[in-house]
Amino acid sequence: MLLPTNPSRKQNNSRSWNDLQKAAPRFELGIKDLQSSALPLGHAAGGELSFPKQDRISRDGPSLLVLSNGHGEDLIALRVLEQLRTHHPRPRLEVLPLVGIGSAFEAATQAGWLTRIGPGAALPSGGFSNQSLRGLMADIGAGLPLLSWRQWRLVRQRARRGATVLAVGDLLPLLMAWGSGARYGFIGTPKSDYTWRSGPGRQLSDRYHRCKGSEWDPWEWMLMRHRRCRLVAMRDALTARGLKRLGIPALAAGNPMMDGLKTAPPPASLQRCRRVLLLCGSRMPEACRNLERLLAAITPLSNSTPLAVLLALGTQPSPEQTEPILKKLGFRRGLPPSDQLGAEACWVRGPLLVILGRNQFTQWAGWSEVGLATAGTATEQLVGLGIPALSLPGPGPQFHKPFALRQARLLGGAVRPCSSGADLRERLETLLTSPELCQKLSAIGRSRMGRPGGSARLAELVLERLHGY
Repeated sequence: MLLPTNPSRKQNNSRSWNDLQKAAPRFELGIKDLQSSALPLGHAAGGELSFPKQDRISRDGPSLLVLSNGHGEDLIALRVLEQLRTHHPRPRLEVLPLVGIGSAFEAATQAGWLTRIGPGAALPSGGFSNQSLRGLMADIGAGLPLLSWRQWRLVRQRARRGATVLAVGDLLPLLMAWGSGARYGFIGTPKSDYTWRSGPGRQLSDRYHRCKGSEWDPWEWMLMRHRRCRLVAMRDALTARGLKRLGIPALAAGNPMMDGLKTAPPPASLQRCRRVLLLCGSRMPEACRNLERLLAAITPLSNSTPLAVLLALGTQPSPEQTEPILKKLGFRRGLPPSDQLGAEACWVRGPLLVILGRNQFTQWAGWSEVGLATAGTATEQLVGLGIPALSLPGPGPQFHKPFALRQARLLGGAVRPCSSGADLRERLETLLTSPELCQKLSAIGRSRMGRPGGSARLAELVLERLHGY
């Protein structure tokens, strides 16, 4: 996208160091807060493409810059952006993914109604340096501080040109939005008071949150209370109430993570099978390790009824990475039961069918009876559909035991962490033969994740409070 020439650019450049020194925030950030600085990917299109009039990006008028810091946050930001796209008038829409390459925005940028900006690279930790000191040091060695600084300067540049900012995630995008000098809104996605209000609450972190009255920290409260912060939206009403008691006008407009998802009867080719959705995650090489562990846990099952394992994959792992794992576990290649499944491959071992498909989560989740998961956002979405899940935490760096326990408390036990493969296998057999237990967990999951429709309401609030539409 061609940017307009700024006649005072030379003068601004000569003052940039002094200006940035004055504006740079001097907070002491914890390891968790630094993790969100993975590098985005963005580039301008080389030529002018022809799009429908309503989808063309306006080169004039106000703009909205959306900051997101993680794959799940990218998906939530995309849901809100899709709703903003339907409004007229609307600001020019730009996105700066702070973690990873922002692949969730690829179709929107290709269609021409969204512009993705920012430098692009990949961090050794895959954006999970908050999970280990080793990952953090590797990211710092790969240039994390410098690239985060470049991202912040880009946000400041857009704000000086009149853009408003919408931060989606946790501290890092919120801090950048505050540091931009522009009006900003915040959609807080990863934190919920359910994590410390549910369960025994014996951990030190639970006591810390109880003393504060919120999982959000005091430095985040300050940024949410700022006069330029016009919107604070939380993922659930419980968390919003906690912030309101602290003097922050937070609201819960609904959960965008559930938009576009619904349950549906399985196709005829799967109706004779029990159906399990397997989510191994996409962070490599951890995803491959988790895939092997989950499959190894269920291969000893000796059901007379066929068990269809729907392996919903993203861009990773690739077929070249999954094939050796399946062969090692004794599976042989077969044909998918039907062309209607959207499957790219099928592997068979006795009564087990492992059906692989890419970008099939939205459809396959609605067909499933139980989930086997070592993932984050996708597990929450699955449970929100009313599908109980089992997890098998490993060495990480993402999906280890503390992460799995926090996820279980967030979702009220609708996802159950298992201590071993044998434990997972036993619990799976219980869920497949106990419809009453599944119904109970289904109700809990739906309650914790909330109803769909949050994207549309959030889009309206963004336009109203940041742009006055």
